[in-house]
Amino acid sequence: MAYELKPKKGSVKDKKRLGCGRGSGLGKTSGKGHKGQRARSGQKRPYMGFEGGQMPLYRRIPKRGFNHEPNENYEIVNIRDLMLIDKKEISIQDLYNTGLIKKVDSKVKLLGDGEISKPVVISVNKVSESAVKKIEAAGGKVNLIS
Repeated sequence: MAYELKPKKGSVKDKKRLGCGRGSGLGKTSGKGHKGQRARSGQKRPYMGFEGGQMPLYRRIPKRGFNHEPNENYEIVNIRDLMLIDKKEISIQDLYNTGLIKKVDSKVKLLGDGEISKPVVISVNKVSESAVKKIEAAGGKVNLIS
């Protein structure tokens, strides 16, 4: 019956009763040690990496290197994906309508993975050399949009 259900033995623990005498193991200082900022009420460390006012490690060590984030993100479409579209001229709007790209206004790069057997004229922002060769070999053409 539902009223007989009990949690598994050892899965439920009693909460720590701080400051309840020496016998509890957490009397007197209530597990906070002696004095100092961490022992006071309401006090927290000001920020992650704080070392008690000493110059923190991340400021003591000199900065090195250079992190460059690319300015443009391209959505990738492969040649094998073009076989899903039954059109002679393929635009970015057609790629969006078939679900090959997520946004209409995103930039698209065409890569040469897979094979294509029908001639198509495709308009994209960037294209790999292998993709151009395969499309032209099938009798198609690639138009670059800026």
